[in-house]
Amino acid sequence: MVIYGVAILAGCFLFGMFCGELIGALMGIDSNVGGVGIAMLLLIVVVDKLQKNGKISKPAESGLAFWNAMYIPIVIAMAASQNVLGALTGGPLAIIAGIAVVLISWLVVPLLSGKKAKESAIEFNKNHPVTGEAN
Repeated sequence: MVIYGVAILAGCFLFGMFCGELIGALMGIDSNVGGVGIAMLLLIVVVDKLQKNGKISKPAESGLAFWNAMYIPIVIAMAASQNVLGALTGGPLAIIAGIAVVLISWLVVPLLSGKKAKESAIEFNKNHPVTGEAN
């Protein structure tokens, strides 16, 4: 049942929203700053502590796993749409900065994984399920 664990999720969300509003107020911004991120991190920490102490039931774990799978993509989609609107109204500098960050991230991922970019692309093509090639 997906209803189990929703109270933990709701509590983390409310606390994260409160913290985000507080951070925004401290910065002098009439906006929530990082509330969703705080909620997600808090949810991870709380569930981990409960699992380590054996104080969470299997149905609650299953419910939280379901909501984690649903929650993160929805929040990312909402944040992405807000960022695009902000970038379009913020002028060309915001768009250039966004493109630069994406390009730099693509270049850094192979470095962090310990592979060269060309090796990474070759391995991706070998293991890609669409090409049908075996490992």
